[in-house]
Amino acid sequence: MTFPEQPFPSIAAFFDAYAVQIGGALASIPRDRLDGAQSLLGQALAADRAIYACGNGGSAAIANHLVCDHARGISADTGLRPRVHSLSATVEILTAIGNDQEYAEVFAAQLRLFARPGDVLITISSSGDSENIVRAVQWAKDNDMRTIALTGFNGGRSGRLADVNVHVSADNYGVIEDAHQSVMHALAQYIRQVRMPPELVAVRKF
Repeated sequence: MTFPEQPFPSIAAFFDAYAVQIGGALASIPRDRLDGAQSLLGQALAADRAIYACGNGGSAAIANHLVCDHARGISADTGLRPRVHSLSATVEILTAIGNDQEYAEVFAAQLRLFARPGDVLITISSSGDSENIVRAVQWAKDNDMRTIALTGFNGGRSGRLADVNVHVSADNYGVIEDAHQSVMHALAQYIRQVRMPPELVAVRKF
């Protein structure tokens, strides 16, 4: 059954039901996958590897937001200097690739330009099946990058290809994207706090 399965009589009723959906979506995420994702990111940060993120539509906004929290956020009080980039934010290159080649290549072609073995790719896709996302994951795997896929619905091809699939069991785009945003924040904040002096954790704003 999908959400919403019927019209709601008021915004209050819809919001209450939506909040229940959010709670269920967050509860559905396998905790071992979260641990796998934070481990890959932590290894990349320790080795001074680059981290790339990409997504379409609302997921592009999450990829762009990720740069702030996983660069500026993680660097605070940790001594780390994260190199984090969104392939969804590079409007000039992205549109040139889409125009000269095809939209399905907009992320993989950027990886060919910028990425190196040992770097990490994070893809954000509710369906997990967008062609440009799938091609990016495949290129990354074929070129010795590590891959993390944030997915919803049935996980799609990117979920099956990635080293770590952080999957949200939900069937509403808004709910899935909200859960992905929460995962993005939780990973950044966890990585930061475990690398901070313990006495600073309680006195800093996260």
